[in-house]
Amino acid sequence: MRIKARDQQFADPDRGPVVSPRFVLALVLIALGIAWIVYYYVGVRPDPTAFDSEGNPEGPSGPAFIGDLARWNYVIGFGLFMLGLVVAAHPSTPLGRGRGVVVGMLGCFLVGLLWICTYYVFANDHLQSIPVMNDLDQYNLVVGIAFMAVGFTYATKWE
Repeated sequence: MRIKARDQQFADPDRGPVVSPRFVLALVLIALGIAWIVYYYVGVRPDPTAFDSEGNPEGPSGPAFIGDLARWNYVIGFGLFMLGLVVAAHPSTPLGRGRGVVVGMLGCFLVGLLWICTYYVFANDHLQSIPVMNDLDQYNLVVGIAFMAVGFTYATKWE
């Protein structure tokens, strides 16, 4: 198949297009996952240091349905993020073929390892100063292992 001249700037002649609908979907899922976590943490999550006039902790602000989900917001956010990475492991995307597979695999493995190591180093005294990790407590291990599991989806594509 011959690639038209106007499309050559977005395609690798040997491997296919750089931008595909699947890759755009993966980027959207990753961005939505990050946005969900940031919005919950910054805009909705109850501030653990805020108390009302009677001394009771203040509840969540923002949309009530998001506040009612509590820690499930992290499952939704990290789930969207991980799903986006898994969708990006398909051969029709740049991360799913050639060197992209190695980058995706090693990147996920390293991020998972760093997430778990960071949790263990700061778990006793200083975890409260690290955003998102301070809410997850022991679930930080699940997040780290999930990154490694996504790395294995890239490993299955490695040739």
